[in-house]
Amino acid sequence: KMSNYIDGFVLCIPTDKLTEYTALATQAGAIWREHGALEYHECAADDMNAHDMISFTDMAKAKPNEIVIFSWAVFRSREHRDETNTKIMADPRLAQICPATANIFDCKRMAFGGFKSIVSL
Repeated sequence: KMSNYIDGFVLCIPTDKLTEYTALATQAGAIWREHGALEYHECAADDMNAHDMISFTDMAKAKPNEIVIFSWAVFRSREHRDETNTKIMADPRLAQICPATANIFDCKRMAFGGFKSIVSL
């Protein structure tokens, strides 16, 4: 069985923009799923009390009026991710969503990476 491949994102948005971000993320998630992502998740920070370790809030350098978003999409493999992302980036609906995101978060502060799954239970 081939392990899944994960694209992960961490970003900060103004707390008062969470509803607006959620609407855009819902649209984006539908595009990801339509083009082949097996799963798509967007999560807002809730419990950031990290005793004896760094919290996501600190790691992301979130400002007092910001909330951390932790997101990921699941693919069959890196190759599947690459094929799917090519389709996603060419989708005109994504081009319509992107300008609205500039009013919500700074892409230069967003962390992104592709991850090989090493444990999946």
